[in-house]
Amino acid sequence: MIGRLLGNRTKRTQRAGPLAAVRTPPDAGVLSCRVLDPVNAPVTHAEFTVSDAMGRKVVGGGTDPFGSFVATVPAGEYRLAVSAEGYTPYRTSATVTEDALASLGDVTLQVAQPPALPASGEWEIEPAHSSIAFTARHIGLARIHGRFNSFAGAVRIADDMEQSAMHVVIGAASIDTNVQMRDDHLRSADFLDVERFPTLEFYSDRFTHRGGNRWAVTGALSLHGVTRTVTLDAEYLGLGNGMEGETRAACRATTELHRDDFTVSWQTMLARGIAVVGPSIHIDLDVQIVPKG
Repeated sequence: MIGRLLGNRTKRTQRAGPLAAVRTPPDAGVLSCRVLDPVNAPVTHAEFTVSDAMGRKVVGGGTDPFGSFVATVPAGEYRLAVSAEGYTPYRTSATVTEDALASLGDVTLQVAQPPALPASGEWEIEPAHSSIAFTARHIGLARIHGRFNSFAGAVRIADDMEQSAMHVVIGAASIDTNVQMRDDHLRSADFLDVERFPTLEFYSDRFTHRGGNRWAVTGALSLHGVTRTVTLDAEYLGLGNGMEGETRAACRATTELHRDDFTVSWQTMLARGIAVVGPSIHIDLDVQIVPKG
């Protein structure tokens, strides 16, 4: 079993101390837990999910600065999942009774082994199983989702992963928000101006290990004739094999771009002073790479 439990997992005790003042609705009880690392320090960034016997999520959230969480839930049987970056997930079950505390005590998370890195050499992005997507705010309320359908990329994996390099080229005219009129406007001189600037390009300067499976990939992004330094917050997902047995490596990455930084500054205001298009664009990348050739 991963992690250890101090005390009875489903011990039912009448509430005392500070919890005595916690009011619960009829037919409800309190579930609590403290999450520790292997040297008994609190894990302050752990995420927990409490699900019912049918697997439906009842409540979730993060631990407090002391590594603890307390949740009021209807009386019943529950499953608890605890996860944190760099640790092996922990799962257990608990019984919550009416107007009582179900304390799981202290749960110790074990350090997870990071996934194996890809072998050194030349790799390339496999477009059929990769995506470059974006999200923009519309009229201060809704979000508009889009993607680029045409892109290619090469990755040189070094013996020292932090010395690796990447070059990605994106076809600007391939922008797609599933609305033809809007896509035509985005291709025009008001936005990407694809006639003058047919591609977006990213050249990495460095890979920085942030611990566990987290990496920062910093480089130069050229968009709309302007080049700016951009950092991708990347999560390395590990190695796998495709349908034909080929080796694949996968990662997810995000970043935030500000339109004015790239002189993509077209804007129309609504009568009540709200911008039609938000000033920043959120980028989401899901990438699989395969050995070149």
